[in-house]
Amino acid sequence: MSLDFSGALKAFAQESKELLAEMEQSLLTLEEEGAKKELVDAVFRAAHTIKGSGGLFGLDHVVAFTHDVEGVLDAVRDGRLDIDGDLISLLLSCGDQIGRLVESSLAGEVEGELLRKGAALQAQLQRYLPGSASAVATPEADVGETPQGARGWHISLRCGRDLLRDGMDPLSILHYISTLGELVRVTTFCGHMPAAEEMDPESCYLAFEMDLITEQAKEEIEDAFEFVSASSEVRITPVGDPDSWDEAIEATPEGEHRLGEILLDSGAVTRNELEQALKQQESVPERPKLGEILVARNAVQEKTVNTALEKQAGVVKKQRQDSFLKVDAQKLDHLINLIGELMIANAEVRVKAEHIRESHLDESIANSTRFIEAVRDCALSLRMVQIGDTFNRFQRVVRDLARDLGKDIRLVVSGGDTDLDKTLVERISEPLTHLVRNAIDHGIESDTLRRERGKAATGVIRLNAFHERGSIVIEVSDDGGGMNPEKIVAKGIEKQLIRSAEGMSDGEIFKLIFEPGFSTAEQVTNVSGRGVGMDAVKKTLEELRGSVEVESELGKGSTIRLRLPLTLAIINGFLVGVGDSKYVVPLEMVDECVELNGDGGGDFMGLRGLALPFLRLRDLFSIDGRPSDRQSVVVVQYAGRRAGLVVDRLMGELQTVIKPLGDIFTPLKWVSGCTLLGSGDVGLILDIPELVTRAENAQNQYVGRKMAAG
Repeated sequence: MSLDFSGALKAFAQESKELLAEMEQSLLTLEEEGAKKELVDAVFRAAHTIKGSGGLFGLDHVVAFTHDVEGVLDAVRDGRLDIDGDLISLLLSCGDQIGRLVESSLAGEVEGELLRKGAALQAQLQRYLPGSASAVATPEADVGETPQGARGWHISLRCGRDLLRDGMDPLSILHYISTLGELVRVTTFCGHMPAAEEMDPESCYLAFEMDLITEQAKEEIEDAFEFVSASSEVRITPVGDPDSWDEAIEATPEGEHRLGEILLDSGAVTRNELEQALKQQESVPERPKLGEILVARNAVQEKTVNTALEKQAGVVKKQRQDSFLKVDAQKLDHLINLIGELMIANAEVRVKAEHIRESHLDESIANSTRFIEAVRDCALSLRMVQIGDTFNRFQRVVRDLARDLGKDIRLVVSGGDTDLDKTLVERISEPLTHLVRNAIDHGIESDTLRRERGKAATGVIRLNAFHERGSIVIEVSDDGGGMNPEKIVAKGIEKQLIRSAEGMSDGEIFKLIFEPGFSTAEQVTNVSGRGVGMDAVKKTLEELRGSVEVESELGKGSTIRLRLPLTLAIINGFLVGVGDSKYVVPLEMVDECVELNGDGGGDFMGLRGLALPFLRLRDLFSIDGRPSDRQSVVVVQYAGRRAGLVVDRLMGELQTVIKPLGDIFTPLKWVSGCTLLGSGDVGLILDIPELVTRAENAQNQYVGRKMAAG
């Protein structure tokens, strides 16, 4: 019987990716904040877990390489090795190598070039541990003599019936156990195996008794059974030595997460000692930590308390992980699409019910609409993720690129808890990379130039995100040299992008940097200077119905502001009519609706003492026919700018399922998508940012003509 490990391998690859991301973030924090035990432990646990899981699948290259990384980290944990910037750089490179090894193993082949890179990194690791050698056993290497100081363990494994169905192989488990030390005895028991005619070929009936001599701790042995512990029974007991407090603490129930109960269940403290310590804690206003009180009362050693605290942290983390359920993103997208179709069908029923005019039917439809909207909101919330994880990945980008360029740059992140549609997060990652790299290379000056300008030697790049009127705003700022509008105008004229800068605001001038091939760099580098990155940023934003704004002050820095919709699937809309055509305005951008006063001969109207530019949708879309006698103006706002849209009819709010337009409609301006209405008609979704910009330009041209006329 052949076993399919593909599902389990994919799960291992995904888990490794998450662990490596945690490992990278902890290393970067270590470099920023100094050596902290909890951060070193987090890096060690990530590497150790990948090594243990890789061993279960027989991924020897992953196990061998990660073992050397683990050895260096163990020396850092024990205080035998100091961690510095060079070591962190090496460990970051090792994390990248582990990721590549996992991906290659998943593909079924590990290339020789990849192994050579790994060997070079292993050689660098060995320099931090003079005289050490890899203790992991591989198929080509013998275990050799048992290391001095090792201890013996007896392992009892009773395989669960579903072990094979879960994609696990008992031989892989034994193989990995043999890499931990010297497996001196393995006894296989088949007492539970039924007669041949009653045997289920997909069930496992085996049991093993093993004796292992190793320097590894009990926790590391337990990790070998991580993927089978839920269905199988595993017991690990020391041979010869009595149980230590550490071992007893590790054996306490997983459900307990209070420090006192962990110490009590392990036998490290008595109930009387715990009660006395708790009374002392309650009697002091400052409420000192329980562990400190127990150590001060000589009830327990500090090392034992630290072990219990690590146990506590692991239990809490596991409980948090258990409260989440991973869902395939494609299944979630399919659910959103079905809800969208349900909303369209419900709108059609509502339109037909309006013609029947039956109160009981109207009430039933209102109830169903309310529940559909609730399901919609719940489903959309499942697609929302915090942008903080995306932001944090740039810590590594900034660190490595700044070191390559010989600059000292710090990344400051804020607004990481801002929610955004998962699809948008994935699409915006590459544009953000272009902006951050550009800020590092062109924005932040050299240390010498910064000192000459009276600035701190360390440059600062900021990533910030926040919600604003139904949109998410992402800002990439730097405190560098800023942009020179004169140089940008000169390059724009040279590239024949503009004839002159007359009538252009600084913001419009700065937007020229997003044109294809545009660059003011005096020399091309490996990072930027060819003008092939910023136009990709603009293109991606247009595809996502977003926009970009640029603010810059020469000598002080720049801010590039990206505005994106919160979701690409379903929005609240406001339906308007012009002639026989219907249009949808995103409700979050609607300020108010007013009646168009007078004959509307101009393109401006007074609104509470201010001039409001407006656009006539009838003229914009070349709609034939006579306008309504009583036209209305829908006042919309985007990025602090306001404009009016003149329409014939106001038709009320509706739930809008966004459908993309085909490629044939790409040249169609002022429209970002379409939706199917309950009447069966198609409504076009207006591109409000584009319309507001057009209204502003018309206003600026009008003012310019008036000033020129004198």
